Amino acid sequence: MTFEVLLSWDAERDIEDIALYVARNDAVEKAERLVAALEETCLGLSEFPERGNVPKELESLGMTEFREAHYKPYRVVYRIMGRQVIVYCVLDGRRDMQSLLQRRLLR
Repeated sequence: MTFEVLLSWDAERDIEDIALYVARNDAVEKAERLVAALEETCLGLSEFPERGNVPKELESLGMTEFREAHYKPYRVVYRIMGRQVIVYCVLDGRRDMQSLLQRRLLR
């Protein structure tokens, strides 16, 4: 059973911001490879999106409808809605995830 994967505007912006940061601070080629890997991680959710775990930061708030997939150190936070997977954000897991997720998903 295949799901349609949709990236929110915020998730697309997250990937762009990550790419710009890596390109400026490391190498353009590395940024391009990272973008491809992050997009592949997102699109891979079309098969078995239930395999992702509930982010512990959201579980503690009782928000168990969200899940996450990983491309270390990045975390792809999404929600399954019917036959669609909506990706809400792609975040660097080394940051303060509790604050970031609350700010991004509770607004």
